[in-house]
Amino acid sequence: MTMSKDRINYLDHAATTPVRGEVLEKMLPYFTEKFGNPSSLYSIAGEARYGVDEARELTAAVLSSRTGEIVFTSGGSESNNLAIKGTTALIAPVGGHIVTTAIEHHAVIHPVEQLEKLGYAATYIGVDAHGKVDPDEFAAAIKQETFLASVMLVNNEVGTIQDVALIANKTREASKRVGGSVLIHTDAVQAAGKLSLNVDELNVDLMSLSGHKIYGPKGVGVLYVRRGVELEPLIAGGGQERQRRSGTENVAGIVGFGEALTLAESERQGSRERMSYLSDLLLSGIDERIPNASFNGNISSRVPEIINFSFPGVEGEPVLLGLDFKGIAASSGSACSSASLEPSHVLLAMGVNPKLAVGSLRISLGRETTETDVDDVLQALKSVLDQLATFPSAQG
Repeated sequence: MTMSKDRINYLDHAATTPVRGEVLEKMLPYFTEKFGNPSSLYSIAGEARYGVDEARELTAAVLSSRTGEIVFTSGGSESNNLAIKGTTALIAPVGGHIVTTAIEHHAVIHPVEQLEKLGYAATYIGVDAHGKVDPDEFAAAIKQETFLASVMLVNNEVGTIQDVALIANKTREASKRVGGSVLIHTDAVQAAGKLSLNVDELNVDLMSLSGHKIYGPKGVGVLYVRRGVELEPLIAGGGQERQRRSGTENVAGIVGFGEALTLAESERQGSRERMSYLSDLLLSGIDERIPNASFNGNISSRVPEIINFSFPGVEGEPVLLGLDFKGIAASSGSACSSASLEPSHVLLAMGVNPKLAVGSLRISLGRETTETDVDDVLQALKSVLDQLATFPSAQG
């Protein structure tokens, strides 16, 4: 099958998603006739304020939380930073201990590393070969001075699901035993629309979400903050979001987020069977056509939308370029630059050989992915890998 160059087969939904038509339609009035500043008192401002309030209610309904526990941000990275640095500034302003995992998104790891430079201590819990955290090992790292623990719900590179509720329960018990008090944060950016986000069931105090992963707009996210948890705002100013995040609200984006999250949650259960079918089709196809491929992740505890493989003897960059030439958009777990090619920190934490890790490919499915798309990528991937094996110099 030859794919048309005019047709882009988009298989990188874990990176971002297109804005749904229903979401865009709900956003559009807030760019034009409902353009007011929500903090003002006149009627146009009231329309904007209503849009923000409605989105907050919709978000709270999905999380089974209170509306006052929803803080709108610019996205997942800001939400993670606010959760980590905001709690640190008030709870442990002169030092303390944080526990997280070695496979977190850099929007969690880097803020923690910044705090380490300021004198805080941090423990990064490793994972097994399938990307799973041992809840007992995580809880065992808790000390009396541990004030924050952060563990992601779904890994963005390999799709492995962590048992956040169990980890949270064991972590809280461990903290009580040593006379401490710990807050639990989860980066749930990749979990929205795939898993339940019920904050009480997950037993978390803080949760980060992002709009552009769920067919909403870029530049908007949410930090759930359990009632009673105090935050020092990263952005000071007018005191919006109940003094937790200043700045005139991104009204259209917030409205879009609320709609996108509501749609994602309403379709979550119904999409499981189709996503699992397409994922299994892709997995079996790679196994049949590329027998030396290595699956990265946990086959029994993962979201089906994210599939990660490594291919020996190749690097991720030429594979991606070859697929792009054939009209297929995917991503690699590797961080590519003109000067160096470093393997994914997630795959290294899982014990994947660095030489194999640089040849990783992440394919992430979406709501419009079809069997034809899966067949196209299987054919294209086999062709690209065969070409790279024939012309190894092309790998640079």
